Parts: sequence; structure tokens; C-alpha cells
Amino acid sequence: MTCSLHRKGEDRRGHGRERDEQCEHPTPPIPVGKPAADDAAGRRQDRRPQSERADLLVVESEPAAADASIEALESAGHRLVGIDAVIESDVPVGAGLSSSAALEMAVARALCDAADIVWDPFAMARLGQKAENDFVGVGCGIMDQFASAASHEGCALLLDCRSLETEAVPIPAEAAVVVMDTGARRSLAGSAYNDRRASCEAAVRSLLSLAPGIRALRDVDETLLARGRDLMDAVSFRRASHIVVENRRPVEMAAALRSGDLDHAGRLMNDSHASLRDLYQVSCVELDLVTDLAREHPGCRGARMTGAGFGGCAVALVDRSDVEAFITDVHIAYRSRIDLPSAFFACRPSAGARLLD
Repeated sequence: MTCSLHRKGEDRRGHGRERDEQCEHPTPPIPVGKPAADDAAGRRQDRRPQSERADLLVVESEPAAADASIEALESAGHRLVGIDAVIESDVPVGAGLSSSAALEMAVARALCDAADIVWDPFAMARLGQKAENDFVGVGCGIMDQFASAASHEGCALLLDCRSLETEAVPIPAEAAVVVMDTGARRSLAGSAYNDRRASCEAAVRSLLSLAPGIRALRDVDETLLARGRDLMDAVSFRRASHIVVENRRPVEMAAALRSGDLDHAGRLMNDSHASLRDLYQVSCVELDLVTDLAREHPGCRGARMTGAGFGGCAVALVDRSDVEAFITDVHIAYRSRIDLPSAFFACRPSAGARLLD
């Protein structure tokens, strides 16, 4: 799946077609230009000469992400130049697939190229997080921006969000990842994310009397959490229980993929979904149904929701030889129960933000 910027008038045929053709609802191209000084939308008015301005007016879909990339780059001291461009994306918006992070990194990559700024994916991922935190107002972590900036072809990305160390983990050739867009959009995801983050921070504060050196739940194991159960409210304990165990799963998943143990990888996905559903409580009827249906198919090794929850997408680990049958069978079963504009498509891991030939 891709989010691309093209200079106006450029032939875009053949670009942005990395996903499987099973996707039924591609996002149309989004025109981008420079807003006038008296922009009625109330955007920042830039009084520099037109040739030096780098404002982007995204007419529809996620304008804040594009504008925030500009703000973050300029706040870091980069002097940008104006570009005329078109954004073309087949990443579903509002579906839990990090479309805003993809757009931020695509915009940043294009602007860096135009202004002859050296592209450092790690530094730009951090600026992407700053764009979300400081200019969009979303208190997100850095995972989405890192995945969009620093991924490798054919690999999953194992990221330590504290040290920012990464490892490219090859996905076995016989495996495929199928995205299952439920068609349910995430009406509660933003407020729910902030609420759960606050619960986790409260749990850490409660445990400081037992372990003064901890900084986050990644420093907490199940034994310590159990000792501190009476020090926190029931909701914080339940949510923290999810995080403490979930923090182990990415490392275990990487080990399973390296060894080609798809059954264990699938079990980790199933366990993760159950924890997100029961302990973190961010799933919904549509996500639970589509993952249940996926697991019933003989070609599926495991399935879980992805993104912030309350709608959007789930992902399934599927035997590559069974992808076509899986998509057809599971999608038909889902649509027979849920009347929403859903879409299923197989994806292949691709490199992060880069220039297209």
C-alpha cells in the first residue's frame, strides 16, 4: 500500500500499485497547491515570496497531517521551497492503517528532495511524531512514523520505542498478510487512546512505591503488577495487564518469523486480539467477527485487529497459496453478516518513504 506525491502533470501510471488488486476502494488522488494569503480556511498565512513557500493545501482528506509536516520541518530549522504536487494514496483513511503517518512521511520526503535536505529516516520519523504531537494535537508514539520512514522491502520492522533500535525481520516467502477493512470507521478511537494512555500512566505512578526506578509499563513484569494490584483502580490494572504481556509479543513474533514458525506467529496474533478485546477493550463487533471468521479458514494462521480499535482494520497471517480463496471466502462470510463497504486485500512489505523512478 502506498501514499505518493507526484509533481503536477507527471504521468502517474504504474505508481502506487503495490497492493493486491483485490482492494475495491482506492483513495482518489488529492490535489495539492499553495493557499492564498487570505485563505478562508484559516490556515497559517506565509508572507514569504511565493517561490520560497512550501504550504500545501490538501483539498480533502487529512489536511492536518500535510500541514503539520511542514510545520515540523520548519521548526527544526529546515528551509523549505514551494512545490506543486498531487497526493495519490491507496491507504484507506480512518481505518487504523496509519494513513496520517504515511502522508506525513511522503510529504516530508518530497519536500526534503525539493529543498536538497539529506533524508534521514530516523530523524524524519521523530519529526513526524512531533508533527502529530505539537501541531495536530494527537499524543501518539513514534511507531507509525518509523514504520512509514524506515521499513525494509520484504520485512517486518521490530522497533524498540525507547532506544529507537530497529531490526528488519524477513517475512517467510510462504506467508502473506491480508488486510481486512471492516468498513466500520473509528468514532471513538481518539478519545479512547488518550483515556487508555492515562490509565497506563496512572498504573506506573501507583507502582513507584514498589519499584522507584520504573519509567513506563515496559519496566514492569507480571509479578510486580500483581503485587501492586491493590494500589490502583480496577480499570488501570486491567489495561496495564494487557500492556505488560503485549510488550513481550513483538520480540516473540520476530523470533517466530525468523524461524518460519507461522503457527506460533499466528497464535501470538490471536492472543493479542483477545487481550485487546477483553483487557484493553478497544475492539468492536465488526473486528471480533472478521477475526473469528478469518481463523475458521484453513489457510489462516492467526488474525488480530490493528490500529487504535473501535473499527477500522484487522490483519490476518495467511498461507500465500491460500490467499485468493481466503479473501473470497472470508469476505463473503463477513458481508453476509455486516452491511458495510468493506474491502479485503493482500499486501507485501515494502520499503519506507522513498523517491519513485
